[in-house]
Amino acid sequence: MKIEKDLTNSSVLIKIDGRIDSVTSSELKAALDELPADLTDLTLDFKNVPYISSAGLRVLLTNHKKMMAIGTMKVINVSEDVMDVFEITGFKNVLNIE
Repeated sequence: MKIEKDLTNSSVLIKIDGRIDSVTSSELKAALDELPADLTDLTLDFKNVPYISSAGLRVLLTNHKKMMAIGTMKVINVSEDVMDVFEITGFKNVLNIE
């Protein structure tokens, strides 16, 4: 998995390229944990994410809760397969998906 960060003031766009599964979810968690404390807007670009597992969902939920306390988090460019996972798990109703 490849993770690219674009930080602007208190906003960050994170582009993820690859599967988010039990092996790679720790990489995503580490990248999110490194973000500045004054961050208020987090956008995750899932354009190149073909798959997400329960481990990846856990990382998203943890960061969603953290960001909702201080700002916003949204997920953009979600593939049909990943959207199916979000719908089945109820994450579609929890996350801000554009």
